[in-house]
Amino acid sequence: MSTPSSSSESLPGDDVPARARGLRRRRSGTSAPADRARARRRSKARRRLANVAGLFAALVVVGAGYSFLSPANAADDTSTSANNAVEAGRNLYERSCITCHGDNLQGVPTRGPSLIGVGEAAVYFQVHTGRMPLARQEADAQNKPPVFSDEEIDQLMAYVQANGGGPTVPSGDLRDGDVAEGGELFRLNCASCHNFVGKGGALSSGKAAPALNDATDLEIYTAMLTGPENMPVFGDNQLTPQEKRSIINYVQTMKEQTDPGGAGIGRIGPVSEGLVIWVVGIGVLLFGVFWMGSKA
Repeated sequence: MSTPSSSSESLPGDDVPARARGLRRRRSGTSAPADRARARRRSKARRRLANVAGLFAALVVVGAGYSFLSPANAADDTSTSANNAVEAGRNLYERSCITCHGDNLQGVPTRGPSLIGVGEAAVYFQVHTGRMPLARQEADAQNKPPVFSDEEIDQLMAYVQANGGGPTVPSGDLRDGDVAEGGELFRLNCASCHNFVGKGGALSSGKAAPALNDATDLEIYTAMLTGPENMPVFGDNQLTPQEKRSIINYVQTMKEQTDPGGAGIGRIGPVSEGLVIWVVGIGVLLFGVFWMGSKA
C-alpha cells in the first residue's frame, strides 16, 4: 500500500493560505497611498513640533541674554567703573596732594585746608583752573594751565566725593537763565569784587578778585557753589540754580559783546569815561596855556 507524496498532492484546504496571501498582497497594494499620507501628516507634525521647540529655545536664549544685559547688570558695571575711578583718584591724591591735605583729607596746618565736605565741585574749580596743586604759598592761588588731564580731574573728584561728600558738579545748559535778571544779581552780589563787567579788582591783604574773561560756565558755577578763598559761598539757599545760570548768562554775554564806541575803558560807565575826559581835557587846556604863554 503506497503513501501519497506531500510534494505531488495537496489537501483540499491547502489553497486557503494562498488565497490569504493574495488578499494580503491586494490589500497592501491598495493601502500604500493611505500609508504615505499618514507618513506625510506625521512628518508635518514633527516639523511643527521642531519649530515650536526651536522658537522656545530662542526665547530662552534671548531671556538669558537680557538677564545678563539688564539694567541691574548695567548698574553693576557703573558701580565697578565708579570704584575704579575712586581708586585711580586715590593714587593721584597720594602722589600729588597728600603732603598738604593729609592722608585722610583732614588737612595739614599751615599747608592746606581739609577737603572733607568740599565735594567734587571744589575739586573741579581748584584743579581745572590750575590753582591746585599750589605752586607756592602766597596771598592768592594763581590761575594757570591745569596740571591734570580731564580724566584725572574726574578721578580726583570721585575720590574726594566718595570720602566726605559735598557739592556736586551741575549738568545741563548753564546759560539757561535770564540775562537781565543775571545782570541785576551780578551787580548786587559780585560787582563789588569782580567789577561791573567781570574785569576783577583789588582786595585787602594783597589779594585780588580775578577777572572772568577766560572763566568757563562750569568754573563760574562751581566758584559760586564752593566760595574759593575770599569769595563767599552762594549755596542754593542764597542763589537758586536758576539764578546762578542767569548770572553765568550775563557774564558770558558781556564777554561776547563788542564795544560799539571803540575802546571799552574798563566798561564801568561814567567813572572811567569822566576820568578820561578830565585828564585829556585838562591836559589840552594846560598845553594851550603854555603855548600861548610862550608866544606872548
